[in-house]
Amino acid sequence: MNVRNRTTRAALALSLALLVAATGCSSKAKGGDGDGAAATAGGVRTGPGVTADTIRLGALTDLTGPYATLGKSIVQAQQLWADQTNARGGICHRKIEIVVKDHGYDVQKAVTAYADLAPDVVALPQVIGSPVVAALLDDIERDQILTFPQAWSASLLGKDAVQVLGTTYDIDTLAAVDYLTRTRHIKKGDRIGHVYFEGDYGDNALEGSTWAAKRAGITVVGQKIQATDTDLTAQVAALARAGVKAVLISAGPAQTASLAGVAAATGLKVPVVTSAPGYAPQLLKTQAAPALVAMVSIVSAAPSLDSGLPGVKAMVAAYTRKYPGSTVDSGVLSGYNAARLMGEDLKKACAAGSLTRAGLVEAHRAQTHLDTGLGTPQDFSDPSRPAALSTYVLKPDPKAAGGTTGVEDAHRAPGVEEYLGQRS
Repeated sequence: MNVRNRTTRAALALSLALLVAATGCSSKAKGGDGDGAAATAGGVRTGPGVTADTIRLGALTDLTGPYATLGKSIVQAQQLWADQTNARGGICHRKIEIVVKDHGYDVQKAVTAYADLAPDVVALPQVIGSPVVAALLDDIERDQILTFPQAWSASLLGKDAVQVLGTTYDIDTLAAVDYLTRTRHIKKGDRIGHVYFEGDYGDNALEGSTWAAKRAGITVVGQKIQATDTDLTAQVAALARAGVKAVLISAGPAQTASLAGVAAATGLKVPVVTSAPGYAPQLLKTQAAPALVAMVSIVSAAPSLDSGLPGVKAMVAAYTRKYPGSTVDSGVLSGYNAARLMGEDLKKACAAGSLTRAGLVEAHRAQTHLDTGLGTPQDFSDPSRPAALSTYVLKPDPKAAGGTTGVEDAHRAPGVEEYLGQRS
């Protein structure tokens, strides 16, 4: 072979390689429709994660880190939904498969896990952790993978492919302030404490409490903590010196237990209100249990597991049969509801003739009143707004399913629309 032929063939090989690379990049940037989309015999277009007989979903979860208990509950609940769905024939004549990746609440591990998982799934009905979701936002939007975070920061709103389910942290704390002023005699001129994690979770929660407190003529005394802080003695002492009449906490269950236990032991016996991520029924088996029962309330977009709602009762019974000995907690309800909502989106996408990623996102955004019977209806039509604005109030109860019982049914706190209008 002469030099010219070798040069020509080398150039041709390089051109082909560049063409393949460019095609791959272009396909990935387009998301669902451009990445391997094809028409099935039934006329339904498909893309990554969908074959003639399987719909593959992904879960980026925490099974070994600080939210391992929550992660286990969500994974098991979503597998329960998949098994039930498959027993009924699947969706769009396809079986559901959920591929689980554990990131241990480590952002870098989550980024690596996403890279491994993303090419082979159509959607993510579970991603645990605000920092994790924040790190993946650009990739998720680029790939148009419909994603339901197990995180509720308002910073995650405004993305077509990312759906915060239920309320956001700021809506919860706004509702918490309303609850305190209505039922716990917190009045104009009083001070309330707010202990919160550094980062999206705590910062967003503080936005809601500060706005609601200002509206009510109340002062918020903030105490920022780290996720590794599990002894809140110093924070309780500071709040006591400030003369607070109540405390909000936007942190994890361990921090809520420490806050309530230390406050009770040191004489700061004031109402404590947290949101769903700040409580777990396992706390009722700790030394902090009496203080939790006496002092803590939980504001949540989801009802208690002993609410009496038929859908919740059926889910609890099915989960208990499938996972005997496992604790039924808020993660079970949250995970199962997310899977049910994803299932309804998949059905709608199938009916519209497209199980591509783009088709699934489009079907999702067409849902304006999606009610699974597991809590308040969801409106997914506006990516910039929370899917729900109503909250329940719960309290710890060692005798109740899931460790909570209902105090107030779902309702919208005064000022929510005004707050959202100012925030936008």
